[in-house]
Amino acid sequence: MRPSSPCGGRWARSRLAAPLACLALLAAGGTACGPATQNALPGTPFATESAAIPEPGTPTSTAEVDVERPGIGPAVVTAVRYAAHETYDRLVIDLEGDIPGYSVRWVDEFVEAGSGKPIEVRGGAYLQLTLFPANAHEEDGELTWTGGPVYQADLRNLTEVVRTGDFESHVGVGLVLARQAAFQLTEASSPNRLVLDVAH
Repeated sequence: MRPSSPCGGRWARSRLAAPLACLALLAAGGTACGPATQNALPGTPFATESAAIPEPGTPTSTAEVDVERPGIGPAVVTAVRYAAHETYDRLVIDLEGDIPGYSVRWVDEFVEAGSGKPIEVRGGAYLQLTLFPANAHEEDGELTWTGGPVYQADLRNLTEVVRTGDFESHVGVGLVLARQAAFQLTEASSPNRLVLDVAH
């Protein structure tokens, strides 16, 4: 999977081993790289050494999602990654801490959290994922999800990923899509992450 930003600080050391292992696998004739494998269906488990995402089934709904988790401390977004699969595009949000609450909504445009300024991107549909309580920075203000705010994905349906905000314990992740399509969000642990699959 391609990260939307370079890894830095304490995450750089832990993630250095994955690309090296990936290169070794490719050199040996392997076909999969990173924690996600190319699967024929979105329901195929998302395998890692420590845990697998429960089998979610093929995305079939465009219904908005709301999950609240009151009383927990803010999670930290450490990376946002994306990759193409045979029938869907996958976006993964890596987290430090408990999995927070989240919402997934269709919007007419993306705006910067706090300022309300429109973010200039063009697509056929806009899917806004908001995590709360969550931050994309350390206590000292150092960013944990850097770059952007617009990251080129250039996948079959997911064309761009947008950091719409890191404000008042809300982190916004916008998905610019070529067209509106069914999606499914899955929680995974060890390490904690959110996985959003969007059909082609």
